[in-house]
Amino acid sequence: MQNHLSVLRSCPFFAGLNDDEILSILHCVQAVEIARQRGAYIFRAGDSTEVMGLVLSGTTLVIQEDLWGHRNILSKCSAGDFFGEPYAATPGAILNIKRLLTACPTACDHHQKLIRNLVSVLANKILLFNDKVTHISKRTTREKLLSYLSAESLRQGSLSFDIPFDRQ
Repeated sequence: MQNHLSVLRSCPFFAGLNDDEILSILHCVQAVEIARQRGAYIFRAGDSTEVMGLVLSGTTLVIQEDLWGHRNILSKCSAGDFFGEPYAATPGAILNIKRLLTACPTACDHHQKLIRNLVSVLANKILLFNDKVTHISKRTTREKLLSYLSAESLRQGSLSFDIPFDRQ
């Protein structure tokens, strides 16, 4: 994981932690690096796992598929972004972040920082999903599009900006 420290430092999950503390936490939670081919699934609905993910390079789409194979993109994660943590923090969920929310055996000082950072990351994701609900709840496609574009213009502080998705 040492060769990915530049990405890890930029991650809000590790905010306020130095390199040694980041590496200590990764060891504490038994983090492993896994590579996936383009287009491969990382988790599928109903999979049993006890981990959440961090994108070290490339991008990952968090999608929801219905019974007929129709896909809905919930979010796009780039290098430094976590995925799966909202589900991992829900009691009784398939994912489990028990190792993060309980004190580690070495009683490391930086564990409290990590928990605060996790809460902050989860709060930001809630705000993003709240924005999405705001846009989706508009009555017409035109209103939905204008709502999204207006919010992006305000967020980026400009009338000219790029959006992460195409019309698909």
